[in-house]
Amino acid sequence: MPMLGHTDEETRLQAARDLVQAQPELLDDALLGNEVNNHVHTIYSFSPYNPTQVAIAARLSGLRAVGSVDHDSISAAEEMLEAGRVFRIATTVGFELRISFRGTPFETRRLNNPDMEGSAYVLAHGVPRRFIPEFETLLAPVREARRTRNRQQVQGLNRRLQYTGLPELSYEKDVEPLSQVHAGGTVTERHILYALSLALIEQFGKGDVMIRLLNDRFGIELTGSIAERIGDPGNPHYAYDLLGALKAELVPSFFVAPDETESIPVEHFLAIVNRTPAIPAYAYLGDVAASPTGDKKAQTFEDAYLDELFEFMADIGFQAVTYMPPRNTLEQLGRVSKLARKLGLMEISGVDINSSRQSFNCPEVLQPEFRHLIEATWALIAHEKLSHIDDAYGLFSPKSPFADEALESRITRYAEIGRAIDPGDPWNIHIDGTRISIQGRDIS
Repeated sequence: MPMLGHTDEETRLQAARDLVQAQPELLDDALLGNEVNNHVHTIYSFSPYNPTQVAIAARLSGLRAVGSVDHDSISAAEEMLEAGRVFRIATTVGFELRISFRGTPFETRRLNNPDMEGSAYVLAHGVPRRFIPEFETLLAPVREARRTRNRQQVQGLNRRLQYTGLPELSYEKDVEPLSQVHAGGTVTERHILYALSLALIEQFGKGDVMIRLLNDRFGIELTGSIAERIGDPGNPHYAYDLLGALKAELVPSFFVAPDETESIPVEHFLAIVNRTPAIPAYAYLGDVAASPTGDKKAQTFEDAYLDELFEFMADIGFQAVTYMPPRNTLEQLGRVSKLARKLGLMEISGVDINSSRQSFNCPEVLQPEFRHLIEATWALIAHEKLSHIDDAYGLFSPKSPFADEALESRITRYAEIGRAIDPGDPWNIHIDGTRISIQGRDIS
C-alpha cells in the first residue's frame, strides 16, 4: 500500500488503520511464530523503512514483537508504538548512541566501533513512553554536532573523489535530503555513502561497469557474493549493496572523529539513562570474520578482554548487554551469555535492519540456547509499559515490589506480564501494589 510510505507520519498511520479495516485477515495471529527483533532501524537514522512500515513488515514476517532503535534519535518511537497497536504487534522503543570511554581503562582499546578506539555503541532499551521527550532533549545537540561533522566528512570524501575524476557530493543537496534530519532524525556515514552510490549508479550504470569502476577508481576488488550482487543490474537491492561495498573501504579515508558533544562520555550517558527506568545496554560486537551486509572487514574487537570489559560495564551502571545472534559464533555468544548471567546483566537480542536486503526474521532465537532471548523480549515489553505508569515497576528499580527476586526470576515474571498485554490495547493496565491487572484481568 503506497500510502504507508508517505512522508507524513499521520498519513502513514491512517493508511495503516485503513489497511487493517480493509484486510482484517492481516491481524490473524495464526500467521505469527515466536520470533522477535528488538533492534530495527528506521528512516530516522538509516533504513528503507519508516516505523509504520517496520510494524507491518515485522508482522508479515511472522514476528510477535519488534523494537525500533535509531542512532542519535528517538523520533520513531511514538509512531512505532501506534503502528504496533494498529497492526497488533507488540513493540518496544529505544535509541542507539556512540559514546566516549575517555578516562576509563578502555580509552585506548577498540570496543565495538570499527572506526575508532575508546568509543562504543550503546543503547537505551525499553524507554517508557513518558520519557521520550526527556531523551529527545539529550539527543538533539548530539544530532546537531554530528551534522557539523558530516559536512566535514563530505568534504573529506570529495577530496578523495577529486583524485578519481568522479563527481563531488553536496551535503545539502545530495546527503541531507536522504534523511529525516528536519523531523528529528540523524545523518550517518551510511547516508553519505548511499548518496555516493546513487550518484555512481546515475552516472555509470550497474553491472560489470560498476565492478570495473570500483577496482579502477577506488582500488576495491570485489569477490564472492558481493561481486555477484554488484555485477547483477537487476538486483533490487543494488544501491544498498553498493553502499556496503563502499563502506568497508572508504569510511577510513574520510572519517572525522566526533567531539564530546556528539560522542558524550560514558558517565554522562549512564547518569541520564539511569535516572529513568530505561535500560542502558552495551552492544556486543565480537571479533568479526565476515559481515552479513558486506560493510565490515574482518577485524578484532572486544573478545580478547571481554571479561574485564563486562565487569567494568556492570560496575559503572550498565544493566544489559545486547547482541545479534546471526553475527557471532555459538562459542562467542555462549561466553557472552555466561558472563551476563554471572554479572546480573539482562540479555537483549535483535538484528539491525538498515538495508532492504535484510530479513526481519531472526530464527536463531528459536534455538534452545537462545530461547531465553524471547523471554527477555517479553520482559522488556512489560518493563516499558509498567514503568510508563510508575517508575517503581521498572525491571531494575530498587523500589520494585519484586526487587528482591533474582534477575532471572524477575524476567520470568515480567515476561508473563508482557505476553498478557494486548498489543492492540497496550495501555489498558492497572497497578495496585503487587497486583497487576490487564483489561480488568488479574495476572499478578
